[in-house]
Amino acid sequence: MNETDRFFSSRVQAGRMLARELGYVKGSDCIVYALPRGGVVTAVEIATYLRSPLELLLTRKIVHPLSPEYAQAAISEKGYLVSSKISREQMLEGWFEEAIQKQIAEIARRRLMYSAGKKRMRATGKTAIIVDDGVATGLTLRAGILEIRDEDPLKLIVAVPVIPESTAELIKNSVDDLVALSIPSDQDYLGAVGSYYEDFHEISDREVIKILEDFAYSSKEYSSFERRAL
Repeated sequence: MNETDRFFSSRVQAGRMLARELGYVKGSDCIVYALPRGGVVTAVEIATYLRSPLELLLTRKIVHPLSPEYAQAAISEKGYLVSSKISREQMLEGWFEEAIQKQIAEIARRRLMYSAGKKRMRATGKTAIIVDDGVATGLTLRAGILEIRDEDPLKLIVAVPVIPESTAELIKNSVDDLVALSIPSDQDYLGAVGSYYEDFHEISDREVIKILEDFAYSSKEYSSFERRAL
């Protein structure tokens, strides 16, 4: 689907729409990987529909101390780095290494907080679906793609509600399939993912934890029902 004027009432609605688009993988051995925080709200709808495990894919932006509003790189939990605006000379400067270490520490904090430090499921031999609530530059998404790709998934899919055309082309070249509900041209892109939502409130750590807990509980209940039905 490629619409330039699609808007969403909420991350939940966007997730349900993406789930229907991903129906072609239902029944296969899938893992849904969410980029927190907002991506978790979208991803849980997909994982519920596909009856697949839901995991967190932790990545962080790296910004210059003098330009904190602009992401210049991103790093994944396992150290995969993607850079768009940083020269090799800048990478050798002290601020860059310091920023990397700061974000690695934040990733470790979130892993401990969200999942008590439990390592995520590997994508090896699985259909891996990486989900976010929308994409602008795609730096954190690309770092996550590198990490999952290195685990040799059977198939790698990215599913997002909205992504600008130039970023979409970058992503398409690194995955097996890009499922997007809206791919506006760079000229038409509204400049921020939140501009495509009626409700785009900031998602708290507490909300992420509750979503994960509720999903884990409902998954256990469903598995128990399946066993009783056999």
